[in-house]
Amino acid sequence: MNYQHTGLAAGKWKTFSFLDQMGNVGSEISRTVHWRKNDQLRSKEAFERSLELLDMTIEDSKNKSKLKELCLLREMLADHFYFDNEYASSDQGWDDYFYNFAYASAIAKGY
Repeated sequence: MNYQHTGLAAGKWKTFSFLDQMGNVGSEISRTVHWRKNDQLRSKEAFERSLELLDMTIEDSKNKSKLKELCLLREMLADHFYFDNEYASSDQGWDDYFYNFAYASAIAKGY
């Protein structure tokens, strides 16, 4: 596989907390949404990066207890951005979902 995040794929990703991992996935989803109207290529690339980060999160053994949620999240993201949005999710809903991880990560770090 050709990773866009080569340093993270080489093992650094596993050193991140779950909250940091999800916050980073959320950043790529935010970019996906931002670029969707004006630059389809950038939007697609951001979404592919988000899936790459999410896949590394799924593969991280410390997240084993969250595997069901993470796999469902991947399915729902693909449904929203690539397919028919059968789950009826929204851009704002994804922003709200991932914001919580970024906020919790900041609190955990004492910010």
